[in-house]
Formats: sequence, C-alpha cells, structure tokens
Amino acid sequence: QVPVVESGGGLVQAGGSLRLSCIASGLPFDTPMGWFRQTPGKEREGVSCITRSGNTPFYADSVLGRFTISRDNDKKSLTLEMNSLEPEDTAMYYCAACVSVGGAILPSSVAHWGQGTQVTVSS
Repeated sequence: QVPVVESGGGLVQAGGSLRLSCIASGLPFDTPMGWFRQTPGKEREGVSCITRSGNTPFYADSVLGRFTISRDNDKKSLTLEMNSLEPEDTAMYYCAACVSVGGAILPSSVAHWGQGTQVTVSS
C-alpha cells in the first residue's frame, strides 16, 4: 500500500488558487502532518504543519495568510488551500509527518515521501 498520495496540483496564473489533497492511508496518521515543497536545485522547504488534533497550524512566513492547512483524521486526509498564488510558489509539493521547531517546519523522523504533486504558477 502506498503510504501517501498527493493530488490537486496544476498550472495556475498568479493570484489564482489551488487545493492540494493528500491521502495517507498507508500511515497511522497519528502524528503532526504537513506540506513541504521543493524546486530543482533547492532544499526541500517546510510550508505548513498541523498538530495531530488539527487545532494548531504552523506556516512558513512565505505563505502565512495565503495558505490554509487542515486534516481529517477519520479519512486520513490532509488538505492545503492555496490562495493568492505567486510564481515563487512553483514547486513540487509533498505531504509528510512533520515537526515545528523554533518556527521552522521540518520533516519528522518517521516521514514517508510520496510522488508529490506539481504546482506551477505563471506570472
């Protein structure tokens, strides 16, 4: 069983919106979960992380106020609503278990990586 499957990416103009989904049917889903993104030649960046209960989200400064993370523990699903998209948001997006440490969003030691979903924002 594939641990995680991301979907919802696509091509959108600057200022537009996308909704990313992640189904983690192959994971216990009993940890904080988050979204990460990566562009070729750059390190993977933590975008957002949400606690196990879903009550407390954390966001990178670059997306604060534009992105909203949520989760449904019964469905083992994670969602990222992305608004006011900018060309700088162009990247492959992944969902994985996360930790928030000192304002930084990092993959946890039990993070599993899926294939990701590509988001491309045109100017």
